[in-house]
Amino acid sequence: MSDRAHTLTRLSDTDKVVANPDRDIRGRTVVDRNGDDLGKIHDLLIDTGEEKIRFLRVQHGGILGIGASESFIPVDAVREVTEDRVHVDLASEQVAGAPRYDPELIDQSDYYSDMYHYYGYAPYWTPGYIYPAGMYRI
Repeated sequence: MSDRAHTLTRLSDTDKVVANPDRDIRGRTVVDRNGDDLGKIHDLLIDTGEEKIRFLRVQHGGILGIGASESFIPVDAVREVTEDRVHVDLASEQVAGAPRYDPELIDQSDYYSDMYHYYGYAPYWTPGYIYPAGMYRI
């Protein structure tokens, strides 16, 4: 695995911004392939070296954020972005069953690898990987 897998950080933890504020998808509702609500994009995990979004950090459940849980969805699953929604090519059951994130992980590269494998996408650090068309740069 390349060292590039170790450079992901939350956009909110950096001084970086989405180049075009109209294209900042944080706060938008994520819907599955059937149009069912999966939650809201709470943050983005970005590759600081390449300045690209790698995962959506989606918060769901709870009331006013209390008791809410989070899921990470690879940006590769995004199929359409509208003014208020981000459509992903996944089923809600698949997102609900994804490996849970543990903020205490020291080496997160295995977690990211497991996430790509679980969702069936090639990790961004593999040879021949192509960044999804239409996704935004930081």
